[in-house]
Amino acid sequence: MDAAELRRMQAPIKERYKIDPKAALITLKAKGSTDNDGIACKLETGRAIATAGLHPATGGSGLELCSGDMLLEALVACAGVTLKSVATAIEVPLNTGNVYAEGDLDFRGTLGIDKETPVGFAEIRLRFEVDTDAAQDKLDLLLKLTERYCVVYQTIKNGPKVSVSMQRM
Repeated sequence: MDAAELRRMQAPIKERYKIDPKAALITLKAKGSTDNDGIACKLETGRAIATAGLHPATGGSGLELCSGDMLLEALVACAGVTLKSVATAIEVPLNTGNVYAEGDLDFRGTLGIDKETPVGFAEIRLRFEVDTDAAQDKLDLLLKLTERYCVVYQTIKNGPKVSVSMQRM
């Protein structure tokens, strides 16, 4: 896909959202079930059922997916798609590229060993490696726009309002 194709594909969508801003508001959903043996949650991914469980650092077998890894994988996936989309739009030719996400956390927090230790990632690092002949100013713009338009990155960075509730089935 080239920049013109991308623009043609997105033009009617953008126009619709300009005319009717409410049309751009959607709710993405995820569902999981704890109806299984062991400490795990079955996730409906839209493609298959994935089972998440405890990380080995908290007693898990390592056979199930770790939700922390999944968060980083979602970041990598979103950042990679955004990078490719932006590169296409601003005509930065990418021969190939890699996207990496690393996150540091201290499991003493989630295990309740030390009440002063925060639960969750203390730091997340996102890194791109690209093979391109583009000038550095174009790469700087590519990075800036990728950061600006990556949904998962912006969500992690800006911490949206989150609510939690529980009800009987």
